[in-house]
Amino acid sequence: MRIVEGNITEAVAISRQIPNFHHPPDETVYEKRLNGVPHLILIAYDQDQPMGFKVGYERDGYFYSWMGGVLPAHRRKGIAKALADAQEEWAKKHKYFSITFKTRNQHKAMLLFAIGNGFDIIGFEEKEDVSTNRIWLRKTLS
Repeated sequence: MRIVEGNITEAVAISRQIPNFHHPPDETVYEKRLNGVPHLILIAYDQDQPMGFKVGYERDGYFYSWMGGVLPAHRRKGIAKALADAQEEWAKKHKYFSITFKTRNQHKAMLLFAIGNGFDIIGFEEKEDVSTNRIWLRKTLS
C-alpha cells in the first residue's frame, strides 16, 4: 500500500464507489470547501488501484477531517488507520493542535474507529431521525 497526496477528481471518484455514501459531494462542493484554505487530499493505492481516500481542511483555526472512506473490498486491512495516521502527521507538521470531525449515529464503525484511535466526543446535534444525529469528535495532537 502507498498513500499519496491526490486531487478532488480522484477523491470524488472513490467516494462514488462507497455504498455508505448515499449522495456523495461532487467536485463543485469540494472546490467550494477547499478553495483558499490549507487542505489535504490523501489517496491509498494498491499498485495503481485506489482503495480509499481522506480529505481535510483548515476550519476555524483547527484541522477538520471532512470526508473519507475505504472501498468495501479493501476494508479490514488497516487502510483507514494508515490514512488517518498520514493525515495526523501532516496536521502536526503544519502546526495544528487537533483534528476534528463529525459523523452520523448510523456509522457505528466510524464511531468505534474514532474512539479506538484517541478521539473524544465533544458535541452532539440532534436530528429528527436518530440515525442521522451528528456526533462531533476531536483528537488532540501531541
